[in-house]
Amino acid sequence: MPLVRVTNFAISLDGCGAGEPQTLETPFGHAGMKLHEWRFATWQEGAPNGIDALYGRQYDVGFGAEIMGAHKFGPPGWQDDPDWRGWWGEDPPFHTPTYVLTHRPRDPLQMEGGTTFHFLDASPAEALAVARDAAGDLDVRIGGGASTVRAFVGADLVDHLHVAVVPIVLGRGTPLWDGLEGLEARFHIESVVAPSGVVHLSLTRRRPD
Repeated sequence: MPLVRVTNFAISLDGCGAGEPQTLETPFGHAGMKLHEWRFATWQEGAPNGIDALYGRQYDVGFGAEIMGAHKFGPPGWQDDPDWRGWWGEDPPFHTPTYVLTHRPRDPLQMEGGTTFHFLDASPAEALAVARDAAGDLDVRIGGGASTVRAFVGADLVDHLHVAVVPIVLGRGTPLWDGLEGLEARFHIESVVAPSGVVHLSLTRRRPD
């Protein structure tokens, strides 16, 4: 059966998936790109083919649809700009139907490379049902941000969660783990430490015996 997965989701040591405030000029707030430098490093010519690279290559493998929150699609207020088309240019990196959760839906936005953005005012369960229909036999990715991942995990809709804990402290930002006390009772948790200092956590849903 196709799964619901989160891949390569980076957080700080204090559990934040983004800094603040998020603006057009600072998509990740005061965190800048620090949470994602571990992945950028693996793209450099001659970079080690190590743990970070192995996890990074799984980012988009096996997915037929993505769900993301409104703040991943654009900065606060993007709904007021009818010309806003996302952060990624005309060929976004998703290459699947991509569902943006927003209280102000608009018409679908077809991009190059197979990405079409659909805008839904829906609960996590409702959005997942739509995305599963689009994904067919492939998995659905919950792409973020932190509040969206937290909502889907809290609703017990995620089968596998890969979190990259980056060795920085943000002090403030959007938390991932708030309200998810006792998560270890629902997931098997494994960890691998990369030479970069990033700790890769793999949380896999526990199945009934």
